[in-house]
Amino acid sequence: MSSSIAPSPILAMARRAAALRAKGRDIVDLTLGEPDFAPPAHVAEAARAAAGQPLGYTPANGIPALRAAARRALMRDRGLGYGDNEVAIGCGAKQVIFNAFLATIRPGDEVIIPAPYWASYPEMVRLCGGVPVIPPCPAEDGFRLSPAALAAAMTPRSRWVVLNAPGNPSGALYAEQELAALAAVLRAHPGVLILSDEIYAHIRYRPGPFASIAAAAPELRDRILLVDGVSKAYAMTGWRVGWGFGATPLIARIAAIQSQNCTQTATLSQIAAVAALDGPQDGLAERCATYRVRRDAGLAVLDSSTALETPVPDGAFYLFPRLRGDQDDVAVADALLEAGVATVPGSAFGAPGHLRLSFATETKVLREGCRRIVAALARRR
Repeated sequence: MSSSIAPSPILAMARRAAALRAKGRDIVDLTLGEPDFAPPAHVAEAARAAAGQPLGYTPANGIPALRAAARRALMRDRGLGYGDNEVAIGCGAKQVIFNAFLATIRPGDEVIIPAPYWASYPEMVRLCGGVPVIPPCPAEDGFRLSPAALAAAMTPRSRWVVLNAPGNPSGALYAEQELAALAAVLRAHPGVLILSDEIYAHIRYRPGPFASIAAAAPELRDRILLVDGVSKAYAMTGWRVGWGFGATPLIARIAAIQSQNCTQTATLSQIAAVAALDGPQDGLAERCATYRVRRDAGLAVLDSSTALETPVPDGAFYLFPRLRGDQDDVAVADALLEAGVATVPGSAFGAPGHLRLSFATETKVLREGCRRIVAALARRR
């Protein structure tokens, strides 16, 4: 089965860009969703202090201090309370999601994944023997799953529904009433689990509190796996620490799988994550403000192009413009790479006709990349 699994198209385009740069080409790389900030200073200091101490194995589901810190952070930031036996620690949010799918998906089970989606969701489902079901959620619908589309996608084989907000690649957010409307559909399907991927929850540009389906539909609590981590908010992608909150039986199965496939998340990274969650949080808002400046700078350039229509994202750090005129997004991304800017075609996210641009990079670099896109598309018309 693994031979049929496609590699990440995001990483593939990033590798192509890196190869061209190694040959001396001037390439602006807007592919990876990786913050260009350093981790907070207190996180680095905690890691340095811990590195000089003996660091042995930890429980598969994480050190108690990290489980407790994640629980405190969730209560502080989203007003949601979970017990110690309802949280599992993994090597990034990605591994927690994969372990959850592996623990629950039987051959032929269906997983509803609204498009545009993070490129790894369908491949993880296939690797676990499941079948991705992809309802389209176009820009006209705000890239959000509607109750009608959710109901239409449901079948007797439905096992999971994936919700990702703020969304990658769209930046879409759900209001509490929109989540409540989805929950009304889900109540009629008690065997279906809900993955709420909230890894970008701290990176949003709409005022007001973050809306999680775990808060909007508390009656579904035992069916929800809420996933988060330190990668995006705290600029700790390479530290590989994430967690999932859910019902005790599911968390126990996730931890059991973790114990067999990699034993645990790196001890040093877990200690650093505790420092991130329990330390000063002021930097989160400051960095979010920086992302907003970058978002607006990129939009200002892209909006000058008659070849693009670029929605304003409410969260995350991606622009997701639509190519006007029924253009092949894969061919356009290839042409843009030759023109000196690396993007990811929307087809990688189940949304042909779009491009994804990461603005987790310096404003001047982003502006230059967007200028190259506008110029290259003008030459194609």
